[in-house]
Amino acid sequence: MDPLYQTLTILPFSILRPPRLRLKLPTITLPSPMTVFSLILITYFLVISGVVYDVIVEPPGIGSTQDPRTGTVRPVVFMSGRVNGQYIIEGLSSGFMFVLGGVGIILLDLAVSVPNRPKSVKVSFAGAGVAFVVIGYVMSMLFLRIKIPGYLH
Repeated sequence: MDPLYQTLTILPFSILRPPRLRLKLPTITLPSPMTVFSLILITYFLVISGVVYDVIVEPPGIGSTQDPRTGTVRPVVFMSGRVNGQYIIEGLSSGFMFVLGGVGIILLDLAVSVPNRPKSVKVSFAGAGVAFVVIGYVMSMLFLRIKIPGYLH
């Protein structure tokens, strides 16, 4: 190395002294597992429901159509025939069904994974889990058939 460079880089640090600081590290308490689970579940619901799409596109909350026979206007929840569009209520109800199925799978896991639970609690968890998964699946398929007429026929 160049002796001049060495002298110029060492000289300021031989004169200056760093201050004596007594810094304390901040203590951070971790959130509880249920808080983390709740935040992740809410985030999952918002993403699956299409909240980002709703904020960008700003669709109406619910649609309406006119009955050709009577001329009355009736509300419509599903934007039928448009796969890449949705009403706000449509997205929220579909997202709720997906979350319901996911909670059902979690309840099924809780019924099987903990050996010390009473049998009545295990049966309750398993029954509710099966019911949630079945309801979530059947309703999601119903929503899909309303959304896309003639799908899977």
